[in-house]
Amino acid sequence: MKEEMTSADVAALATELGTGENSLVDSKIGKIYQPGDSLLRIHLYIFKKGKANLLIEAGSRLHLSEYIPPSPKNPQSFPMLLRKHIMGGRITYFRQYDFDRIIEIGINRGDNETVLVIEIFGQGNIILLDCDRKIILPMNPVTFKGRRIRSGEIYQYPEAQLTPLDVNEDQLCEVFSHSDSDVVRTLATRFNLGGILSEEVCLRSGIDKTLPASEVNPQVASNLIEAIGFLFSPLEKGQLNPCTVSKPDSKETFDVVPFDLEKYSDFEKNYYDSFNKALDDFFGKRAAKSLEQKKEASVKEKTEDVFQRRLKQQEGAIKKFEKDIEKNTSIAEKIYEHYQDIELLLQTLLDAREKDYSWKQIQSIISDAKDELPAAKKIVNIDGSQGLVLLDLDGKKANIDVRLTVPQNAMRYYDKAKKLEKKRKGALAAIEDTKKAMQKKKAAPKKHFKVVHKKHWYERFRWFFSSDGFLVVGGRDATTNEELVKKYMEKRDLVFHTQAPGAPITVIKTEGKDIPESTLQEAAEFVVSYSSIWKGGQFSGDCYWIYPEQVTKTPESGEYLKKGSFIIRGERNYYRDVPVRAAMGLELKPETRAIGGPVSAVKARGKHVVELTPGKFNQNDIAKKIYRIYVDILKDVHFVKQIASPDKIANLLPPGESDIISES
Repeated sequence: MKEEMTSADVAALATELGTGENSLVDSKIGKIYQPGDSLLRIHLYIFKKGKANLLIEAGSRLHLSEYIPPSPKNPQSFPMLLRKHIMGGRITYFRQYDFDRIIEIGINRGDNETVLVIEIFGQGNIILLDCDRKIILPMNPVTFKGRRIRSGEIYQYPEAQLTPLDVNEDQLCEVFSHSDSDVVRTLATRFNLGGILSEEVCLRSGIDKTLPASEVNPQVASNLIEAIGFLFSPLEKGQLNPCTVSKPDSKETFDVVPFDLEKYSDFEKNYYDSFNKALDDFFGKRAAKSLEQKKEASVKEKTEDVFQRRLKQQEGAIKKFEKDIEKNTSIAEKIYEHYQDIELLLQTLLDAREKDYSWKQIQSIISDAKDELPAAKKIVNIDGSQGLVLLDLDGKKANIDVRLTVPQNAMRYYDKAKKLEKKRKGALAAIEDTKKAMQKKKAAPKKHFKVVHKKHWYERFRWFFSSDGFLVVGGRDATTNEELVKKYMEKRDLVFHTQAPGAPITVIKTEGKDIPESTLQEAAEFVVSYSSIWKGGQFSGDCYWIYPEQVTKTPESGEYLKKGSFIIRGERNYYRDVPVRAAMGLELKPETRAIGGPVSAVKARGKHVVELTPGKFNQNDIAKKIYRIYVDILKDVHFVKQIASPDKIANLLPPGESDIISES
């Protein structure tokens, strides 16, 4: 499979995009993006044709493309700096350098002339030069022998090779006479042809491609020159016949060429009206497909069942245990196989230590005694600080403790193997548990949740439905307090409030019906729990209810009311020592949404109720905890995120810090 453009591809594309009806000359440069480490996308406005995207992959390809990779969320520095220098400029030329895999794009913006150099060889690079060919910035700053691609340096081309379009017989013979390879490899490496085109030249000339280069005579050279001329005549005449190539028994294309090759005479071909389109169909489509496959693999990995991941981890652990068990058992057996040699070595080391020899001296003594001590030849290293000698016992590395006997050293490894065997058995048991859990989950019918929700006016406020079915609405701040009283409060409603600062005006929408005591009690809990009483960490508070006509914005003479404040006149109906508590739940019918409010009201309408009291976790943290509870219960991340994301949960919580006291 072709991975990068050849010099002939670059020549064909440069001719096509530099002149004629497909020319990019005079195109205006728009925004520039870097979708990948070596991939650049330049948005163009082509004269009389409209918008287009030029894809440049350093070291691989360059062409206009219909397959646009997604732009990164966070733009990288290189495309942003390119925008600063060339965005809004116009392309003045598009050309190849010296039949090499280098494209140069001339750009004019105002009085500034710059050159964008694209290297499509090796690791590749994209470099912006000023009018004096000084490097403004490279995509990848690198230093080679004789070449520095860094800002401020004068750009230097790589070492020049002979151009096949201009080579003569004498030059060809000279190159072959100094080559120790065959004809095809010499053509590929010394004349910038690459493998396929070098084989094509040999095929057209009738020369055996494996012929040693040193055996090339003037007649062979003449045949090769003639074949090169015929091969590249479509380039010189501008008569391209671009196509992609696939094997007869396969629909997958493996090459793209600007003109027909005899080497591919028996292969399936798909022809195009421009080489650029052929390149895009070959490289662009393949890159897009690869990106899609990566996305699918990523999604699959993220959505892979937790039990499957656990099973893979457990199976991997067992394989490692078995490998380590075999290793430690084998070392122990090797210690016994070399029992006498190791025992003699240990005795020698202990004798030397009793004579107060240093470990350095001991190493020297052991080295000199290799003929008398066979085990000395097996020493890899001596760690005097730990009293350990590392031996190579027939390819098995064994750490021998000089303070222990040979059987004790062997037992150390047997003990390790026993401990690992115990862990292996535990892992096997865990695997059986995982498999049972997988079977249980597979047998259980999977619930499919559907989001059903309409927008309601009261959702802009704090709200809940009482266990008796009455809507209770409270303000969130000064603005919504004002709006609730002026726009939504009716004469038949009841109003709750506390004397504590920061309390919401709370309205029970009666719809002309009598309000039962249970709803009044829930409204009282609501108004104290969603006030500054909760924020203050108190566990009870007082509140009262009144009629709407007792609420007024008209202050006493000489007084001033700030926004969201009201004057309450007349008798107040108090609720004393109302408990401060709240709950969160999920309403699944008739609508699907998160609900919050008094515990009894939430339990009457919701499922999976989480009860809260003033505590130590801020709103964001407690919202995330509740979100994770719902994900664990429902096993449907997408559904929970739609109806009860952390943000939506936080929006329903009392102000201040909280603790979870129960789940039901």
